[in-house]
This record gives sequence, C-alpha cells and structure tokens, in this order.
Amino acid sequence: MIRMKIRSAASTALCTIALINNITSASELTPFTTDGCSMFPNGDTNNTVKWMRCCTQHDYAYWKGGTQEDRLQADEALKQCVADLGESEISILMHFGVRLGGEPYFPTWYRWGYGWPYLRGYRALSEKESEQVMQRMVELQQLITEFIENEQ
Repeated sequence: MIRMKIRSAASTALCTIALINNITSASELTPFTTDGCSMFPNGDTNNTVKWMRCCTQHDYAYWKGGTQEDRLQADEALKQCVADLGESEISILMHFGVRLGGEPYFPTWYRWGYGWPYLRGYRALSEKESEQVMQRMVELQQLITEFIENEQ
C-alpha cells in the first residue's frame, strides 16, 4: 500500500516536471513591441523624443529577456545612453525606475522577458529561443521595409 502511494506520488511528480519542461521549451516569443519609455516621458519639452532611442533599445533587451546579468547590463546601458545625451540626472531616475519595476515576476507589459509567456524568470536564452529572437527581428525588418516602400 505504501509502495503504491510512493509510486503514484513519484509518477505524478515526474509527469508534472515533464509537463512544465514541455511548456517552457515550447514557449513562443511574441513579436517585438515597444512603447518607448513605458511609464516615463520619451523626452523633454524641447525634444519630446530625446531619449526614446535609448528606451527602445532597452525595450528590445527586456522583450527578449535572459539572465539577471543581462538585465543589469541592459539597465546600465539605458542609464549610460541617457547620460550621453547630457541628461545624467534623468538617467539616474530612469535607472532607479527600471531596477525597481522591471522584475520578471511582476505581471506587467514592461517586465523583464515580456516577449515570453509570464513567469519565464531569469534564464539564459536557449539556442532555439535565440533563433526565435532572430526570426522575429527578420520579420520586423521586413515589415518596416514594406512600410517604407509603400510610402514612396
């Protein structure tokens, strides 16, 4: 009787692990999106998109996700990018905001790894995930090219 319960528990645990592994390995990356600087202005009153390029690059890193070190590097790059525009005080404020609010465990549209299903957490991209990132970038490039050609 006890052996049957142990086997049943072990079988359930293995099935659960297999299911979780299947879900995480079968995850699909959504197309890249950006909202600029999320809950922060994209620039100042003189140039309303002054640091939007910095935020879009930061969104790319957050969209694809990765390790805690990847996130730290992305946040530092945002800070440096805005500071290089002569906005060191703004860069410190933005850095504080993304460090505080960008955790992958927050159910927000701007969380770390927002291109992947919720609760991916901090993980290095697998080879297949990296391929998905590249494919989504190719699709975005094709879409932008089509938009430009249609405007001419």
